[in-house]
Amino acid sequence: QVQLVESGGGLVQPGGSLRLSCAASGIIFNINVMGWYRQAPGKERELVATISNNGNRDYVDSVKGRFTISRDNAKNTIYLQMDSLKAEDTAVYYCNADRVRSSTGWHLDLWGQGTRVTVSS
Repeated sequence: QVQLVESGGGLVQPGGSLRLSCAASGIIFNINVMGWYRQAPGKERELVATISNNGNRDYVDSVKGRFTISRDNAKNTIYLQMDSLKAEDTAVYYCNADRVRSSTGWHLDLWGQGTRVTVSS
């Protein structure tokens, strides 16, 4: 069974950096679009960044120039490098894969368990 496993969250001071990772487990044949979402306290979940299987990237305006999404297809893993972090970046960050083909079949709209990022002095 395919799972998305996130890591890298934690507590960081404003202006600091964190690198989030999300690895898809199982026997993976291909993954279409993967992305990072976040949900801040009292707010709805929002899209942060996406990356296609050929490397095309999109970002929400609030993180452009500060966050970088990347992908290692050989490891079935995506990353989110977060620099110049602000208090408003505080949220639970979730990994998503829209379509995954594995040894057990197709999997649609997979979500990780979330990893908490807290930006505070």
